[in-house]
Amino acid sequence: MRDFHSHRKILLQGLILGAALIFILKLFYLQVIDQKNRGLSKSNAIKELILYPARGLVFDRNGELIVYNQSLFDILVTPNEIDTIDIPKLCEILEIDSLFYASQMRKAKRESFYKPFVFVKQVSIESYTKFKERLYEFKGFSGQPRTIRTYPYHCGAHVLGDIGEVDSAQIKKHKEYNYLSGDYIGKNGIERSYEQYLRGERGVKAVLVDALSREKGSYADGQYDLEPVPGDNLITTLDIKLQALGERLLLNKVGSIVAIEPSTGEILALVSSPTFDPNILTGRQRGNNFSALNKDEFKPLYNRAIQGLYAPGSTFKTLSALTALKEGAIDTNFSYFCPGYYPIPGLRLRCSHRHPPAMNVQQGLTHSCNPYFWQTFRNTIDLPRFGNIQYAYETWYKDIVSFGLNQKLGIDLPNEKRGNIPSVEYFNKMYGNYWKSSTIISLGIGQGEILVTPLQLCNSYCAVANKGYYITPHLVKKINNKGQYESIKNLKKYTLKIPLGYYQPIIDGLENVVNNGTARASKVEGIALCGKTGTAQNPHGEEHSVFVGFAPKDNPRIAVACIVENAGTGGLYAAPISSLMIEQYLNDSIATKRKVIEKRMMDSKLIKYAHEHADSVKKQP
Repeated sequence: MRDFHSHRKILLQGLILGAALIFILKLFYLQVIDQKNRGLSKSNAIKELILYPARGLVFDRNGELIVYNQSLFDILVTPNEIDTIDIPKLCEILEIDSLFYASQMRKAKRESFYKPFVFVKQVSIESYTKFKERLYEFKGFSGQPRTIRTYPYHCGAHVLGDIGEVDSAQIKKHKEYNYLSGDYIGKNGIERSYEQYLRGERGVKAVLVDALSREKGSYADGQYDLEPVPGDNLITTLDIKLQALGERLLLNKVGSIVAIEPSTGEILALVSSPTFDPNILTGRQRGNNFSALNKDEFKPLYNRAIQGLYAPGSTFKTLSALTALKEGAIDTNFSYFCPGYYPIPGLRLRCSHRHPPAMNVQQGLTHSCNPYFWQTFRNTIDLPRFGNIQYAYETWYKDIVSFGLNQKLGIDLPNEKRGNIPSVEYFNKMYGNYWKSSTIISLGIGQGEILVTPLQLCNSYCAVANKGYYITPHLVKKINNKGQYESIKNLKKYTLKIPLGYYQPIIDGLENVVNNGTARASKVEGIALCGKTGTAQNPHGEEHSVFVGFAPKDNPRIAVACIVENAGTGGLYAAPISSLMIEQYLNDSIATKRKVIEKRMMDSKLIKYAHEHADSVKKQP
């Protein structure tokens, strides 16, 4: 037994001595041999720097650079490396106060004691230069290059979007991108929709630093470095000058403008008002500025062009007429004498204005006669061949939604709304089986339960301009893939249920609306403009001014929808604004004699701010 314990003791001592020898040899290797191989002195160490990629650039359809990157720097701290430092001097250089310093240092010690922690984000080049010159005084601190987005045209905030620091939920959601805390991600607009292309890939660089954290050069001649991969550039469908004009025309108004090239579905401008300069959501003031915008009573962060829901009003009469023609409820010579009201017992349905009798569908559109289109709608729903109200309405419903209504169109922006065209089931639930055409007659002139977004409204007239089809509306035209620009390929062509032969009489009527009807004040010399005004009822206040149209009449190049909230009839604001947008795009200028209209639209103030945005938000220093 004694021999057994003796051998066991010797064995244990041997193991301990062996382990100690291995540790000593490993330490000798690390401190002498490996240091020699690395070419390091005892005062040097290796530090890995993250190299953030440059985000992809964004251009408009004409090659104008509309989003690019500006170089800034983050200041990092590694708490366990900190020595005695001059805190007031550091605060002065970095333009922070002592309270911010103390708060950030507590976070750094709690979250990242042995690793670099982002102490101050997005320091200007001027401040970073001062910091770099005195870096030897601030052991434990270092700098790291970053970039922020810059928007030289100061417009297009709802389209272009913004970027911000990735949060834990986004890191978890997008595991395929391997996001780390501190990375940036697209928050809104095309920055969000095309994040996978714009983001690029991180790199890493190993550098030698001395005891004072000063960089002494690359480690191992950079053989272990990984260069960052810049993001892909985008060419958008936007005409940035047209976008800027639209924002000026809607200044101090609530509403939106959507302009689309009908034959391609390319969005030329997408304006939501009130808006803001996208540059205020960059830099160190992003959080404060976002909060100020979010509290604004007129909701400038809300994208009315794709999220606002409105009754289309009389602009819907175009779609109603096409459906009636297709179903054989009327022909092009259908006439109706308007006595100033519509005779349904128990209902007070009046025409909105005096006008000559409508002897055909073109004149019905020109005069925008409500009784004419109430009767047109009833003729459609009450056709004997349908047999019952449910089947008749379902047929009308399918014709109408084929224009792209009651559905998301699939624009490459987040948070698009689908609008509303009420279904048979909706009316059955509301009225049982006891409803008829007179019960839902308001639908015939675009009121009642019908709701559309400005994007849907413009797209529906693209389908009219194209005489029976539309292409998915989209904002990005091409993506740079390894040096070659590739066109977007997943676009769909949608064919309407209205055959080709029914459109020309309606288009002729829309041209007459501008030449001789409710939009005649917005006629543009030399441009065959077709369109329809609307006055959309608003249960919350004054009626909305609406216009939608396209030009030129043959081979249309642009369709525009405009809604100005609480602005009255379509001819007062929406029509002249739309005509200016069309004139600018087709002629590349506004005629001298129409400058007075442009000025009147820009100077009109339909809302009054309690403060100006320029005073309520701070721009990036």
